[in-house]
Amino acid sequence: MSSPTKSRVAEARAELENTLDAIEDKLNLRKRVTSSYQANPVPWIIGAAVAAIAVAGVVAWAILSDDD
Repeated sequence: MSSPTKSRVAEARAELENTLDAIEDKLNLRKRVTSSYQANPVPWIIGAAVAAIAVAGVVAWAILSDDD
C-alpha cells in the first residue's frame, strides 16, 4: 500500500472510532444519568422525594381505605 492510501485508511479508522465513541456515549444511559446528576442534582433529589411521597401515599391509602 502506498503512503497516501495508508494515510486515508488511518483517517477513516480514526473517524470510525470517533463515531463509535459518540454512539456509545449517546446510548450509555448510566453514564448520561450520572453526568446529569453530577451537573445538577436538585431535580433528581426532588424527583426521588416526590416518588417516595407518592409511594407512601398509595401504601397509606391501601392500608387505611375501607374496602372490606
